[in-house]
Amino acid sequence: MTGGAEDPGDERLGRVFLARVIEPGDEVAGRWVRESGVGEVVRRLRRGGEALPGVTATRWAGLLARAGRAEPERDLALARAAGARFVCPGDAEWPRQLDDLGDGRPLGLWVRGRPSLRMWALRSVAVVGARACTEYGTHTAATLAAGLAERGWVVVSGGAYGVDGAAHRGALAARGATVAVLACGVDQPYPRGHAALIGRIAHQGLVVGELPPGDHPTPSRFILRNRVIAALTRGTVVVEAARRSGSLATARAAQRLGRFTMGVPGPVTSALSAGVHDLLRGEATLVTDATEITELVGAMGDLAPVRRGPVLPRDLLEPHTRGVLAALPAGRAAPVEEIALGARTTREDAVARLYELRALGYVERHGDGWKLTRQAVISVRDRHPPC
Repeated sequence: MTGGAEDPGDERLGRVFLARVIEPGDEVAGRWVRESGVGEVVRRLRRGGEALPGVTATRWAGLLARAGRAEPERDLALARAAGARFVCPGDAEWPRQLDDLGDGRPLGLWVRGRPSLRMWALRSVAVVGARACTEYGTHTAATLAAGLAERGWVVVSGGAYGVDGAAHRGALAARGATVAVLACGVDQPYPRGHAALIGRIAHQGLVVGELPPGDHPTPSRFILRNRVIAALTRGTVVVEAARRSGSLATARAAQRLGRFTMGVPGPVTSALSAGVHDLLRGEATLVTDATEITELVGAMGDLAPVRRGPVLPRDLLEPHTRGVLAALPAGRAAPVEEIALGARTTREDAVARLYELRALGYVERHGDGWKLTRQAVISVRDRHPPC
């Protein structure tokens, strides 16, 4: 590493150096940076002196070994070759909501794609879920993402198989905006089977990651990546997740950060929906389409339409008239006295309403009694289907 990175004024190069040395989400190292500054932390790691506070001798030795191999100028050159840039706190493009992570916030982010990460993150929603999802999960994630994209929202996910991939494809199919947050270097598409998809996202949207070029994913890095997805977005929607699903870590991070947490219900017999249902029993909000999501995370007045069942002609009747209609037996004619008793009204009122119902085609006279017409019987059956 050149002397420029040891200069406290060259904070960007120092952060690139530290991104190679320190694992994502390391709050101890984050505290070093906050309390001592990037330049001082870089100097201590380069000179190999006394350990900074909060680490064992073994861990400090491991950090020094990494520092000896770090080449920040090379990392920047590799990033440029891959069409990526390094965005760090203080830059105009830095999404300030990431600062909510405190000492665990990223040292910086590697970004592929032309749009401004900060501007896109201001109106974004995470859609995450199971990798081994069902056809229902794939369809639901793609439909939600397309609906969000059509409404001008940016869809953020992790680029993985299953729900993540379906969410990205749904947004792209709607010619919308999507961001993939990777647990590896942005020049190393993972999973390999999504190389074409991630390349398309980089062309049409953004590919983002904390790890420097060439770095590979590990199980812990996937979990730590999820906190970035949660912090970047206004809210997180979970579509299909078993109780041990990593996507639940994103939801829990969103809850800790005060973001909206949402879940899409599934069959109670499906283990892949059990984790979502546990979320919904807690503080998460049940959502079923994009309008319900935007009602929660959007601006005041951005309301989902009111859901109602079909309006039947009988629903338009005055309540007392509906009561008289309901008092008629389905299979036979009934005298006025019986109908009035069933409707809890007088004989005169029942007669007046029966004539009104006859004019509307619901009842007919049968001698001294009244009977439902065929139209009325069908209406009653349609309204009360068998269980």
